[in-house]
Amino acid sequence: MKSTTRGTLAAVLTCVAAAATGAATASPAAAFPVPVPLEGAETALGVELPQIGAEIPTPKPGAPEGPRYVEGRLLPERALPQLPVNGGVPGAGVRAPVPHILGDDFDHAGVSVPASDLRALAPGVNVDAPLTGPTRERYGLPHLKQPQLGVLAPTLQTAPGANLVMGPGL
Repeated sequence: MKSTTRGTLAAVLTCVAAAATGAATASPAAAFPVPVPLEGAETALGVELPQIGAEIPTPKPGAPEGPRYVEGRLLPERALPQLPVNGGVPGAGVRAPVPHILGDDFDHAGVSVPASDLRALAPGVNVDAPLTGPTRERYGLPHLKQPQLGVLAPTLQTAPGANLVMGPGL
């Protein structure tokens, strides 16, 4: 592969990576709360109902790691690079009243599962052509070899957690 072809391919991949990064910075990467409105049911039924809410994170695509040129290969490694995506696992929270047996006050029991970070890599492809580079002993002609195709496995990484609380008040 000529150096001008490699340079053109590198420029195209750089433009794609810049476009993906620009799109990623345009959207905020934050979790937004989603409350579940139960006030109408509380007044209609005349009882204290649980408070329920959720957090929904916004995924943010990252910039892919570009192809690497390896000596002895005609095509670069990671012909289709893995796209990293950073986001989060949705969170939820429930807070329910627990009545006292002998009094009019209420305590509460709650479970909260906060939104946690999630890092993912999309699958990628690693390809090598069935030809070697030009050789001196064949006057610049390449040798034939076995073609290679590899799939880079996707990955997910997160550490979710949960909290169980009990206390006075609602």
